[in-house]
Amino acid sequence: MSTPPAPSSGWGTVRLVAGRELTTRLRSRAYIVTTLVMFVAVVVGGIVLHLAQGSSSAKVVGLTPQTASLAQPLEASAQAAGDDVEVKNVADDAAAKKGVDDGSLDAALTGDPASFTVVVKKELDPTSAAVLTSLRQQTALAGAVKELGGDPTKVSQQLSSTTLDVTPLEPEAKRDGAQIVAGYVAGILLFITLQTCAQLVAQGVVEEKSSRVVELLLATVRPWQLMAGKVLGIGVVGLVQVAVVVIGGAGTAAVLGLVKTSDIDLGTTAAWALVWFVVGFVMYSLALAALAALVSRQEDIGSVTAPVVMLMIVPYVIGISIAPWNPDSPIVQWLSYLPFCAPLVMPIRIALGTVETWQAVASVLISLACVPALVWLAGRVYSNAVLRTGARVKLRDALRAA
Repeated sequence: MSTPPAPSSGWGTVRLVAGRELTTRLRSRAYIVTTLVMFVAVVVGGIVLHLAQGSSSAKVVGLTPQTASLAQPLEASAQAAGDDVEVKNVADDAAAKKGVDDGSLDAALTGDPASFTVVVKKELDPTSAAVLTSLRQQTALAGAVKELGGDPTKVSQQLSSTTLDVTPLEPEAKRDGAQIVAGYVAGILLFITLQTCAQLVAQGVVEEKSSRVVELLLATVRPWQLMAGKVLGIGVVGLVQVAVVVIGGAGTAAVLGLVKTSDIDLGTTAAWALVWFVVGFVMYSLALAALAALVSRQEDIGSVTAPVVMLMIVPYVIGISIAPWNPDSPIVQWLSYLPFCAPLVMPIRIALGTVETWQAVASVLISLACVPALVWLAGRVYSNAVLRTGARVKLRDALRAA
């Protein structure tokens, strides 16, 4: 009677288990469809953002030949007030009123330049009213200066060049919409992929345990090798998916010019997103693999993995709700260095450009320093619980079992 082969050792076995996971997962229709959907969603989202940025929201103001001289002071007044105004020349007063009536003009200036009339369809919004009131005051001032024998042009130039000097003690960092969008995309993408891939590890552990396949595998493979191979294989599958989506999003943003090089470094943001996926996946998948080994049914996975899932949700919610608007908030800063929380918060701060390289590296090293202890702890729980079927194994029993 032949004896079963002794459990093999070494990382060669881990690679074999990882290869098995890769072959199974990469050929899965669900995986392929999900990856394509995420890729298309990122590309389409970039195109929509590009179209939204390209669409003009400027208010069109019509000027007749009599009021055409007001074009330059009107644009200067609008710029000073932070309003976007586009000037359009029309043939006469009748054409101006017709343009306002059919909606091609938001407003029109008719009559004499010194005492022009504003033509609108219903009412003038407060911002435009302030701009046109300032313009009217300028024309009145120019008329008074001219009557006194002065040069209205020189006076107007002096007024327009006069600015208010402001010295902020704590200047607010300049951040454009593209950086905020990049922060949101980084946070959401990492949360979805980390949760999905880590749950795949947990489901795979329970599936093998409930079908008794794990008993056959452990006849030739050590428990830690089986767990490490599963984590490695699914991790590579997830990394491929994240890389496809990140490359699609970064490529779309670069081609369409959605971000400026001075505002956000697409290459750096994408590279850090991949780094943090690897770090986060290793930590979460080890924890979920160990906890999943405590149960024998798929329905029970949620009950044992709930604490880890909650640990993932809390930093994610804080990351996307606070970090994009206040990345230097104390709670955001602390979470960006805390293991298990850093993979979901630090990438958002990196995308927003509020983190120095050494800070990001330090955060990675802190998380990696916890991995050896996590590997030992997860390996012990997995080894002691994965062969025990039936009722749920208590974590305390799995830790102290021989």
